[in-house]
Amino acid sequence: MNILINIATLIATIGLMELLSWAMHKYLFHGPLWFIHKTHHQQRHGWFELNDLFSIGFAALALWLMWLGHLTLDYRFWIGTGISIYGIIYFIFHDWFIHNRFKAFKSNNRYLMGIRRAHKIHHKSTEKNPSEEFGLLVANKKWFKQ
Repeated sequence: MNILINIATLIATIGLMELLSWAMHKYLFHGPLWFIHKTHHQQRHGWFELNDLFSIGFAALALWLMWLGHLTLDYRFWIGTGISIYGIIYFIFHDWFIHNRFKAFKSNNRYLMGIRRAHKIHHKSTEKNPSEEFGLLVANKKWFKQ
């Protein structure tokens, strides 16, 4: 029974991270934290951008939670692990597939292409506003039409 609770905590954390990331992206990154996030909407000169501080912050939170729960493998460990898995998904989807920080992998998958289109629309503007499509894994169904 304990393993089912741990798996449910892990999956719920990944889902909640998508919701939290969407809200933070829309209301904080394109709000009071724009001075950091705007580096992500500009041409990158080098491998890192100031916006990467957000990923470092999430990683630090995940590691802290995993450390707090590592002796008993309690809920903190599984929440930290869920945040880490979301971070890996973010890295693969966002940094690698969408922004080509490494040699891009190609795909004709309808879902992946829709996510890529939605993200490209988000980056169409280099300004704080207007902007749309703030999610990573979920986007408006109009971007999935071929």
